[in-house]
Amino acid sequence: MKVSSAVLAMVFASASAFVPSPKVASQCRLQSSVMEKSEVAEVKTVETTPAPAVEIAAASETANVAMIKVDEGDAVSRIVPGRYDDSDMSIAVPFLKRPTNLDGTHAGDYGFDPLGLSEEYDLYTMQESEIRHGRLAMLAVLGWPMSELLAPDWMLQENGCAPSVLNGFNPISFVGTALFFAAAGFFEYKTSLRRVNSTPMGVQHSEDMSDVWEYGVAGDYNFDPLGLYSCIGDDAIARKGLRDVEISHGRSAMLGITGFAGWEALTGHAIVENSMFFHPNLLLPALAASYAFASSIYEVENDGQYIKVKTSSEGQARLENLKISLNGVTSTVSPEQAAAGADVAKDVFEKVVNAAKGLKGKYDSLSDDYTKSVMKNID
Repeated sequence: MKVSSAVLAMVFASASAFVPSPKVASQCRLQSSVMEKSEVAEVKTVETTPAPAVEIAAASETANVAMIKVDEGDAVSRIVPGRYDDSDMSIAVPFLKRPTNLDGTHAGDYGFDPLGLSEEYDLYTMQESEIRHGRLAMLAVLGWPMSELLAPDWMLQENGCAPSVLNGFNPISFVGTALFFAAAGFFEYKTSLRRVNSTPMGVQHSEDMSDVWEYGVAGDYNFDPLGLYSCIGDDAIARKGLRDVEISHGRSAMLGITGFAGWEALTGHAIVENSMFFHPNLLLPALAASYAFASSIYEVENDGQYIKVKTSSEGQARLENLKISLNGVTSTVSPEQAAAGADVAKDVFEKVVNAAKGLKGKYDSLSDDYTKSVMKNID
């Protein structure tokens, strides 16, 4: 059994780009203060000695900063319940009504509950279960292909697949799997009834969720050795944003690891076999370069009824420049160089054709293996 390492994803964002400079902010507040005073009091034409502009700006800034701190504190120090209260339909499944208990308050809540489980079971318990499964899946979706690429043959199945419930186990991998699940079960037992509001992070989460409930945040183990939890902001909204990211990655990993197991059970081939993601090749960078080039030339337009792909104005200019550059190159190329280039292009074309034939042969082989497996199960 191959033990995989966890991947920590760090998201860095700067909030300072969205905050006005003190000079601009003070000018805006000064104008606002002057307008409010002019609306309340009648303007009278009298000769008075005007107060220095600096003092007016300072007084206005002091008063308004205090007010802004109160307003912004109320907005970001706690999570406000009822994000989707104004929507009767689910965000995730627009043709179904929004589940009553899923109003967008919690991280990862997009109103997806077609079976109505959030109405029958404890919401916090289900959140805790989902985050645990998601974290295990993120480890597994990394460890599964890494074990098939790096583990010795005696730790894998005969066909090179990772041991699993569907692939089966050999004696050594079974012992390793049993030990891992025993450790996971012991951790589950020790932490299932833990208190989450007595740790430093638990106190912060309880404050964040004080307008919602008294349970804090599911999945809180007070574990943040690198201090990444506040990397995009030390407030409730930023913390919820990072929890959203983790849950989204966990859900994708759960789908991914299920796909790994299903594919190997159906085909009998390792997930890393003949994969452009796990073996050095030019296909993946070629696809990325093609996508980048197409995105620089074309744009997708949605007029509310149809989705159209058309050449953008910048893309048209890039195409014209490319034509000019190609014309300049061809005018300076000699017939001998053109012939040599044609030979190279022909060679590349033949290699591409041969590679396509090889892929087709492998696909046919996988299809035959799948058919034999299905027929064997039927017999």
